This record gives sequence, structure tokens and C-alpha cells, in this order.
Amino acid sequence: MADTPTTLTMYSTTWCGYCRRLKTLMERDGIEFTIVDIEQNPEAAQFVMSVNGGNQTVPTLHFPNGAALTNPSIDQVKKTLAA
Repeated sequence: MADTPTTLTMYSTTWCGYCRRLKTLMERDGIEFTIVDIEQNPEAAQFVMSVNGGNQTVPTLHFPNGAALTNPSIDQVKKTLAA
């Protein structure tokens, strides 16, 4: 799971309000992404913990450039995608 994704990946859970909000904003702005539920995918949960000090903090985004951001603003997402 630590491999660099070819598309923006959002690690999430079904009950995360912050995840739903960011998903809505990214869809509004036409940003393509894949959602992975960390409660259904142990490898995804391990990746999230590896970039969040052992915590399963979502939303965690993994970008095609290899960057990872936790609970970013939509502006941070756009800036990282443009980098």
C-alpha cells in the first residue's frame, strides 16, 4: 500500500464527517480520486498509521507525487496536486 498511487487516494471510513465534507468539495471542484475504507482494508489502515504516528486518522490523502496529507483543506489538496 505504500507504493505511490497513480491517482489521488482518500483513505476514509463510512462514518467520518470530515471525509464526507472533503469528498463533496473535491467532487465539486472536479478532482478525481479513489476512496479506500480503512475499516475494510487492513493494508490501507497500515498505510494511514504509517503516516500519522500510529493513528488511524482520516481523511488521509495519498497523492500521485507520493505526498500524504491528513485532514487537508481543499486549498491544500489543490496546491499539492499542482506541485
